[in-house]
Amino acid sequence: MTSAPEENQFVPATAPATASAPAAAPVADLVVDPAATPVAAGQVRASDTERDEVAAVLSEALAQGRLTSTELAERIDVAYSAKTRAELVPLTADLPDDLRHGPAGPVSAVERQELTATFSKVIRSGRWVAGRHTTATATFGALIVNLTDAVLPGREITLDVNTFCGKAIITVPKNARVVDEGGALFGKRSVTGTATEGEEDGPLIRITGKSRFGKVVVHRPSDQDHHPWSWEQRYLNR
Repeated sequence: MTSAPEENQFVPATAPATASAPAAAPVADLVVDPAATPVAAGQVRASDTERDEVAAVLSEALAQGRLTSTELAERIDVAYSAKTRAELVPLTADLPDDLRHGPAGPVSAVERQELTATFSKVIRSGRWVAGRHTTATATFGALIVNLTDAVLPGREITLDVNTFCGKAIITVPKNARVVDEGGALFGKRSVTGTATEGEEDGPLIRITGKSRFGKVVVHRPSDQDHHPWSWEQRYLNR
């Protein structure tokens, strides 16, 4: 006896095995290349050269009578504290185009300064622009230089202090780092406020020069100095 023929049964085809696609990385794990991220023009970091160029324009504006010495000090202070180009733009926005876009001249107001006391007493204090390289000379006189409120052009300045039968007293800002590279010949040299005592982001002040038959004192103000000239006056009376 023969069995009835089996009915055709449908067998679904099996798809060939394929490699599974890798899972997408979490958004938090994605690394963005900073170089590929566009930066707004105003947020570009300013360079020392660009700060010097602004200072040169401001110095020329002072020479032409467009700015007062107080305004110059305030704007140069902002210029050398600026981190981005956007912070530099307003400093010269109210000056003529030919002055702002002309060839940049030497930064005379902030490059070099010279202070001299000969048979006299000279005091430089308050809001003033110190030179990047300042020469201070006391000959048979007394020279007092207070940098606590001065505008320091850049992160490092040099004071070349020389005395001959005279006294020079320099007061540096509290956050300044001081490096003494000078000497003395039959004189006295006292530098208090070394590089380790200042703040890491404070200005670096290099003291050079020589004391000959005189005194050179570099002092950092303390909380006990209630009067701005209390310490200097006490030392001059010695």
